[in-house]
Parts: sequence; C-alpha cells; structure tokens
Amino acid sequence: MKPGLQFRLNQQLALTPQLQQAIRLLQLSQLELAAELRQLAESNPLLEFAEDADAEQDETEGEDEFENEFDIPTSTSASSSDTSSSNENDEAPEWTEADISSDQPIDFSSSNGSGNGSQSNRDDEGMEPQNAAAESLQEHLMWQLNLTPMDPRAKAIATVLIDALNTDGYLGESLDAILTALPPHLKATLDEVEIVRRQLQHFDPAGVGSIDLQDCLRAQLEQFDPSTPQRDLALRIVQTELELLARNDMAKLARRLHATEEETAAAALLIRSLDPRPGAAMDTTPVEYVAPDVYARKDGTRWRVVLNPDSQPKLSLNHHYCSLIAQARSDDASWMRGQLQEARWLIKSLESRAETLLKVADAIVRRQSAFLDYGPEAMQPLVLREVAEEVGMHESTISRVTTRKYIHTPRGTYELKYFFSSGVSTEDGGSASATAIQAMLRKLVDGEDPRKPLSDQALAEELHNKGIQVARRTVAKYREILRIPSSSERQRNS
Repeated sequence: MKPGLQFRLNQQLALTPQLQQAIRLLQLSQLELAAELRQLAESNPLLEFAEDADAEQDETEGEDEFENEFDIPTSTSASSSDTSSSNENDEAPEWTEADISSDQPIDFSSSNGSGNGSQSNRDDEGMEPQNAAAESLQEHLMWQLNLTPMDPRAKAIATVLIDALNTDGYLGESLDAILTALPPHLKATLDEVEIVRRQLQHFDPAGVGSIDLQDCLRAQLEQFDPSTPQRDLALRIVQTELELLARNDMAKLARRLHATEEETAAAALLIRSLDPRPGAAMDTTPVEYVAPDVYARKDGTRWRVVLNPDSQPKLSLNHHYCSLIAQARSDDASWMRGQLQEARWLIKSLESRAETLLKVADAIVRRQSAFLDYGPEAMQPLVLREVAEEVGMHESTISRVTTRKYIHTPRGTYELKYFFSSGVSTEDGGSASATAIQAMLRKLVDGEDPRKPLSDQALAEELHNKGIQVARRTVAKYREILRIPSSSERQRNS
C-alpha cells in the first residue's frame, strides 16, 4: 500500500476554558461562589469588588475632609507660624522643663483639648456590650469538677471521661479505650473508671457520661426523690422493658410488670419527661442560616421572581489599572491585557449565571404557583426535563442551577430542588405530586384518633377516597420518609 493523505470533515463539541468556568460558577452555592470570586480577585489586579472600591473612595474622601477641616499647612514655616498664633489665641498653658521632667503625671484635662478625656469616657459608655462566648459542655463539667472534692487520681480519670463525651453527652468510646488513654503512672483499673463515671452522671446536666440510652435514663431516674410516684416502676421499665415502651403497648407492659395500666401510664409519662440527649442543650455549634438567592412575590394575581441583590457578587473592573495598560511595557502590557480579558469573561459568566438562575426559578414558580397559593397539598408533579424544555436548556444545567440554590416564599425558604417530585396517578387520569401526597398523609395522621391510629392500609384507603391511587407499600415508604411511627407506636390509651 502506498502512503497517502486523506481529508475528513467531522464535528465535535469542545468546552472552551470560558465555558468550563461558566459551568463551574453555575453549580456553586452562594458561599462557595463568594470564596471563589475572592480568590480570583486576589490573583487578578484588574478585578475588584464594589465594596472594596467604595472603601477606597471613602478613605480618599476622608483624607481630603481631614485636611480641609484642620487646614493642614503645606510648608514648615507656615506650620510654625500657625502654631504660635494658635497658642496665643487659645492661651494654652506653657509647660516648663521642670513640669516635663517631673515624676507626677501631667493632667491634660485642664487644657482646651480636654475633650480627649471626656470623649474617651463617652466612647466607653457608648460601646455596645459584647456577648460572652457560649460555654461548652466540657467547660461546664470541668467547672463542676474543680468544685467537687475529689482526690487527684479520680480527677484525672474524670478529665479523660469529660474529654471523651460527644455533643449529646454520651461517651464516644468504650471504657476499655478510656482506660488505655489514661496516664500509665495512674495504674487505674476498670472498676475505678466505672466508679468515677457514675459520679460524673450526677453532674449537671444529669445523665452525662452515659454509655447508652438505657444507662442515661436510669441515671436521671436515680436522682429523683425515692418518694416520687412510680419512680421504682419507671426504673424497672428502663432496665427491662424499654423496647416495649417504645412500641407504646401499655396493656402488655402492665402485664409484664404486674401493675395496672394507670400506674404503667404514669411511669411512662415520667420516663418521657427525661432528657435522652442531656448534652445537646449545651451544644456550641453555631447555627447556619440560609440566605435566599431569589424571592417569589405575588404581584396582583401573578407570582413574580426577583434576584436577591445581596446574594449577587458585585465585581467590576479596576479602572485605575486598566488605564495603566497603555503606559506599560510590551511584556507587562501583554500580561495585563490577558488579565483584562479574563476579568471580562468572568463578569460575563456571572451575568449569565444570574440570568439562568432567574429564568429557571421563574419557570419553577409558574409551575408550582398552586403550592404558593394553597400549600404543600397543591404541589404539582415536576421533573427536570419539563423545566429544561421550557427554558431551552439541558437537564444537567437545570440540575446544577437548582442544587444548593434557595428561594424565599411567603410559605418559607426552600431549596429549588424541593419543587421537583414524581407523580402518582389519580382516578380522573391526572397525577398528584409525591410531596402533596406526603402532606396529605401528615394531615391524616395529625387528625387521627390517638386511641385508634390509622394503619398503612387504612391510610391508603383514605387516599383512594380522595381519588389518589396509591399502594400500601407506597404509603409505608412515604411514612418512613416523614419519620412517622407505625400505627402500633402511635397508639395512646388516653
């Protein structure tokens, strides 16, 4: 065969760096986007945030106002003459060499500049009180430990136990692991660790240092006065029949304990008054708040969507550096032109991100306007493909836009993905959203007779009466998603 040249014409999709950047920015959450842009702005001198530009402008204006207000002189001779005349007019006291060398402190409050002292007092009075840092569970327990009369050996064991507690107040490690973590010179035994642990359970909050739920409830019950009604019966339930109590089968529980149902119900009520997570109340983990990306507001009879201006980063070009491109040398000018082009691409990608987010959110709100008007029971079935066809984008783009993006509505703040759910057929040939069915289930359970709760089959029949064809196993699945206990666990005798 002879070697030869052949020409073939084909097409292929290539992602340019600019398109890759736009796709990356599209899927970032609000906090991730702010961090990403801050990093890009630090590496590109031609980019700046609007607040940074305003701060520089305010600083420059502040310097000008300072110079104008105090009439700062431009020459040394003028400065000396102005100073002398000022002293003469103000009749300021003259400080002698003896006064300056004296060990006594100089009182500046008597001079005309005495406003310094009073101003300082006013500033101190006007300072806003700062909230003290929240006390953690370990700090609270260590404070009690230092006030408890214990020998150094027991205090060392208690310190290791306190360090091993999780946020709920339980021991995160076994006693054997804690024994291994103790200093070798203590030569402590497992029985000593258990004794100190039992002492720790009587600290505040009661029940900390427990191994499991049964141990935690027992420790709290033991601190009740022995004359507390049904205390002993509650201890027997916790030690032997805790699983039966979870199923709320009071009749069987009373037979097992040889007690009346009234006594058993009173003991169960006492147990339910205990705290199964004693350390959670002192959890110092900061609360994270969600800032919405878009707002849904009703304008007459129509719902409208607007972007949250505070969530949109305000990037702009630094005009000072842009003006230096023409004055720079060839190599520097070439590099700065490249940075300018990247800055323009980035700003354009941000504008495209905002437009896409607004377009997708508007399409979702139009489809789910019934939810905004009437609540979760009116949620309509919606999938990514339907929104993608409406806005003329790919499903993967819709998925990126709706991930970790939030919309604020009169009914609350939701992630955009919340409005997507599969449909279930109805008798009239339509479909009902899975979210709407779950809302109906929640309403049926909330309105049931606690002495005769509805089973999964009964719930399915109630939904059939509303025209929704749903199987019992589907009801069970939705009930588990909503974390609703089974009918036997929901039953109450009174």
